[in-house]
Amino acid sequence: MRKRIPWKQYFMMQALVIAQRSTCDRALVGSVLVKKNRIIGTGYNGSVTGQPHCDDVGHQLVDGHCVRTIHSEMNSLIQCARNGVSTDDTEIYVTHFPCYNCAKALVQAGIKKINYYFDYNDNPLAIKLFKDCGVPYEQINIDREYVEQLAHKLEDAEN
Repeated sequence: MRKRIPWKQYFMMQALVIAQRSTCDRALVGSVLVKKNRIIGTGYNGSVTGQPHCDDVGHQLVDGHCVRTIHSEMNSLIQCARNGVSTDDTEIYVTHFPCYNCAKALVQAGIKKINYYFDYNDNPLAIKLFKDCGVPYEQINIDREYVEQLAHKLEDAEN
């Protein structure tokens, strides 16, 4: 009998796929906003709509950081705002631990839990903010069993 993928890994795998749309190769980041086990918004690192992308024209660096892109967490929040979807009492699944600016926005938007895949410059100010505001964070690992299960299904379908 096939084992179904747990919700946490399911949503994190979605974030990893969404990250592939990122247009700044310094960090391919994707995020998924989830409320009651339903996806309400997604985002990836990318430029302002209609503006050039890092992948096309290069990075816009300020103090060693690329400022051309909007971070995936912000893009997922903006998507919800544009569509009139409340982010209150929501979890985020994001490929990289949020930066301090994104952490502030997530807390302010009512995100109740941060789920991340990669430790990436885990900012002490973001960690302190999450702790002070009672927003838990958890690193989610992907069990290769589910990835391999999918690969086998795809191979079977090709034959």
